Amino acid sequence: MYKAHFKLARNPFDLPPDPAYFVSTTRHNEALAVLHYGIRRHKGFVVVTGEVGTGKTLLLRCLLRLLKERKDISYAYLFNSRMTSSEFLQYILSDFGLPSAGKNKAELLIELGQFLIARGTKGLTTVLIVDEAHHLSEELLEEIRLLSNLETSEDKLLQIVLVGQPELDDKLDSVGLRQLKQRIALRAQLGPLDLSETRAYIDHRLRVAGAELEPEALFPEATVAAVYRHSRGLPRLINTICENALITAYARQNAVITPAVVEDVARDFRLETVISPASTGGMAGTASEAQQSAGVLRDLYSALRKPINRSTEARVAEMVDASDL
Repeated sequence: MYKAHFKLARNPFDLPPDPAYFVSTTRHNEALAVLHYGIRRHKGFVVVTGEVGTGKTLLLRCLLRLLKERKDISYAYLFNSRMTSSEFLQYILSDFGLPSAGKNKAELLIELGQFLIARGTKGLTTVLIVDEAHHLSEELLEEIRLLSNLETSEDKLLQIVLVGQPELDDKLDSVGLRQLKQRIALRAQLGPLDLSETRAYIDHRLRVAGAELEPEALFPEATVAAVYRHSRGLPRLINTICENALITAYARQNAVITPAVVEDVARDFRLETVISPASTGGMAGTASEAQQSAGVLRDLYSALRKPINRSTEARVAEMVDASDL
């Protein structure tokens, strides 16, 4: 309802994760590089964790888009991790297009093993991606570890990606899962955006939404600072605040989103404004670091979307090595 008023082609702050809205922050680029590199190089286990609202699901959507472009990759994507071990295996086989109805656990494992061996002998890549992995029971995590035993003397037949909240790290640190933890080849962690990244995030989404006005004209610096203060740099909260700020400004027939509008929205949503002193640095203080990082990583997503060749793989490997991951 506000699109015409603000000269937008689409809603810029919708919550559903759309890869078109992927913003190349340093941490998100690093995480995407780790995921892609781990899968392409058959590293086995890759784990990505991050707090609620840091963009984990959007990151996975970007990864899935990249994988769909590769004819040599087949993946199963599990987003509901609350199930029994038999249900878990049935779901995986179904996602790979294999028959699973009426089979017991042993038969499911045999079917999956034969599938992985057949693909492995052809040099093909097979991936299991588990979102919301912090909800996995220890029983299912152990089941996943056992699946990683399907390997040859030279290669892992199943690449496994676990993505979840920090509780996943706590589970993996438990004594009962120490064997699984030792098999993790690559890890990455997502965190909140800083002030300059929040500015870039808002600007990017407005441009993707076809904004005719310059982003700074619609969301001035003081407004972005208010959004950052109340969202604490969490992308999901940034979306919520900005979406409702646009609605409120439209209702008031404002041409600009003011800090006062953001304050009203934050009050309505009962958002706290307490942030750690370490993250309160101004935009000017963080701009130099952000620009340097962006200079190295800003083209990662577009590079990965192209057919993989030696130079691309080497570039991703360099990025992973440079990130100390």
